[in-house]
Amino acid sequence: MPRHIVLGNGRMLVNLDNDLSIRDLYYPFVGLENHVSGGKCLLGVWVDGAFSWIESPQWTKPIGYAPETLVAETTAANAEQMLSLTVRDAVHYRENVFLRRIHIQNHSPEAREVRLFFTGDFYVGGTDIGDTAVFDPTLRAMCHYKRDYYLYLSGSGGEKGIWQYQVQKRLGGGREGSARDAEDGLLGMNPTDQGSVDSTVSFRAALESCGQAAVDLWIAVGRNLQEVRDLHKWVAGNTVDVLLQETASYWRNWLATAERDWADLSPELVDLFRISLLVTRTQIDNGGAVLAANDTDILATNRDHYSYVWPRDGALVAAVLDRAGYHEITAAFYRFAARTIGHKGYFYHKYNPDGTLGSSWHPWSGGDEDRLPIQEDETGLVLWGLWRHFTHTRNIEFVASVYLPLVKPAGDFMAGYRDPDTGLPRPSFDLWEERRGVFTFTAAAVWAGLTAAARCAALLGDRCSRETWETAAQELHDAILRELYSPELNRFIRGLTRGPDGNWTTDYTLDANLYWVAGLELLPVEDPRVVGTMRAVAEGLRVKTEIGGVARYANDYYFKRSDDLEHVPGNPWFICTLWLANWYVDSATSLEDLRPARALLEWAHRYRIDTGMLPEQAHPYTGEPLSVAPLTWSHATYCQVVLSYLEKWQSLRDLPAAEPAD
Repeated sequence: MPRHIVLGNGRMLVNLDNDLSIRDLYYPFVGLENHVSGGKCLLGVWVDGAFSWIESPQWTKPIGYAPETLVAETTAANAEQMLSLTVRDAVHYRENVFLRRIHIQNHSPEAREVRLFFTGDFYVGGTDIGDTAVFDPTLRAMCHYKRDYYLYLSGSGGEKGIWQYQVQKRLGGGREGSARDAEDGLLGMNPTDQGSVDSTVSFRAALESCGQAAVDLWIAVGRNLQEVRDLHKWVAGNTVDVLLQETASYWRNWLATAERDWADLSPELVDLFRISLLVTRTQIDNGGAVLAANDTDILATNRDHYSYVWPRDGALVAAVLDRAGYHEITAAFYRFAARTIGHKGYFYHKYNPDGTLGSSWHPWSGGDEDRLPIQEDETGLVLWGLWRHFTHTRNIEFVASVYLPLVKPAGDFMAGYRDPDTGLPRPSFDLWEERRGVFTFTAAAVWAGLTAAARCAALLGDRCSRETWETAAQELHDAILRELYSPELNRFIRGLTRGPDGNWTTDYTLDANLYWVAGLELLPVEDPRVVGTMRAVAEGLRVKTEIGGVARYANDYYFKRSDDLEHVPGNPWFICTLWLANWYVDSATSLEDLRPARALLEWAHRYRIDTGMLPEQAHPYTGEPLSVAPLTWSHATYCQVVLSYLEKWQSLRDLPAAEPAD
């Protein structure tokens, strides 16, 4: 199930599904550790002797955000029970506390007692081995802890905050723990247990005829018991309602940095831009790690996840945030990159949010030739993004601070890691992490990285490095046009692969990432070779169903949903569809020329999840989300196209009127 709501502050990230269940809780890094690990922290209701979980079909619950905030708002209604709950959720913008306020409305003419139940389905530190759950009677809070991770669950409202509680071992997974004990409306009051344990707490409120009541709940997280107890007292002293208002105000003011003249974009497209900026921020750790996605349902397919930092994704996301005005966030990413780059000047496949090496399927060697387990585009794009950061900030001191640890080793590596016969980069893995060879996208990214490195060197007076990197960039530019463009096809090829016999084979596969020949400014957008390539992408990778969109490449296997390759070359990907939109923007010479780009922005809006989350892919026949959601790259690319659109719209609008013909 996709994550319909994401809430975070750069250290704590909480994901909710559309049943208001907490599915992921990350701390102390965004993406690490997950203290729920895809379980479910459920909300339940007992009234008039009947119990139901909010996830049951009895409850209607349209879920969304308060406008321009990271505060979720939901009204869950149960017609049978004549009851509705207005639920507001947030992670405080500064403190590591999840906040939930539940406003109960009794629609019955009878006075009634309502009991609310919340399950703490926690896997402290990411596993259920050796957990402890214990009720603290002094502060009336449930504490889950292991090693130096503490979660403190408490609340207020009703008679005395938490009314009843139960700690219980998970006997068979799922609901065979304390959640099952809640379904008679009472809890067993066992105060503690250890091992694989969960907890449930309840609150009791008396409602008059057609009356109302409010119950607050919060989860404080920290590294020791005193820290979470202090956070508990801080929340209780300020009240959840006040802290929710603070958090809403913070995010509205945060968004003000990116306000623009919205040209002719509809309010719906503008709202999705704002949501996308907010969602992107939740996926970035304060230490600079840009996480790809934090939806752990993907674990069901490959026992791994997307909660990693791909330097490529991070650079592309940072470039968008710099355009939007969020330079402190992007500076943290480049400091992260300077800390993690290998001493030989290249990035490995991916990294954990704390900077340690992430999992990988890239082999380290093969045959008689050493094989670096890298995607070289990641190294190039980080330097490309760093130079763009400088063009926005003009902060030469920052460039100087990362020049020796980041720019110098990366520039030297890229200049040297080239085939002496062709001038192209030596083989590495492609953007999609599926094949090894020499690819147009990778070569363009390396050229952009070398060009950026040379500019940084010129900025800081390093003439020797500047000349080396400029020469390498020019040789690479010439090699790309000579070796990777097909005059017969009138477009760029995907790349070259080397077979077991050592001979090179041309890979003619049409790939959406060829957009970046123009996107990285290797060639101008109007160059006939770019035009031919993008026209081929627009037609050859278009999904010819009612859903539409653009596939990654011909015969894409990942989450494949159709063998009808004539109509469905692959599932439509949000980033690939939006790359085509960006090309339409870049090549527009009149306001009318922007219409195809606007139509693809509307496509992204149409197939978003109702709360605004953008997944990785859409089903080619139903439009339902596939793979992870939200995907940070999807949201950042949507913002990239909107910003490009607005800049182009402004420049075209300001063009002088054509002189009348004689």
